[in-house]
Amino acid sequence: MALTRSFRETVVRHVKEDPAFRAALIEEAYRNILDGDRPTALGQMRAVVNATIGFDALAGRTGVRKTSLMRMLSANGNPRAENLLAILKAIGESTGVRVTVHAEALSVA
Repeated sequence: MALTRSFRETVVRHVKEDPAFRAALIEEAYRNILDGDRPTALGQMRAVVNATIGFDALAGRTGVRKTSLMRMLSANGNPRAENLLAILKAIGESTGVRVTVHAEALSVA
């Protein structure tokens, strides 16, 4: 489902203005990556990039061309792991958001 322009603008505004919302959106992008929901995660990451660092600066930080980054974070994007990690690192550094991981052992029957 395509997002409307006004919804995207609302998300960008909240990411810019609300540090808690920004951190929650980044955390949710990580969760979606781990859960295998790549399209949603990439859209969330694109919203954060558009609202914060921008694609020009992201290209400078990652060493990946702007157009390639925009394609990677599109609805049909499929970034390699090394590019995805570089993007996540740059987002974290530019936004001041650090995501931590919690592991929990489950009993196997």
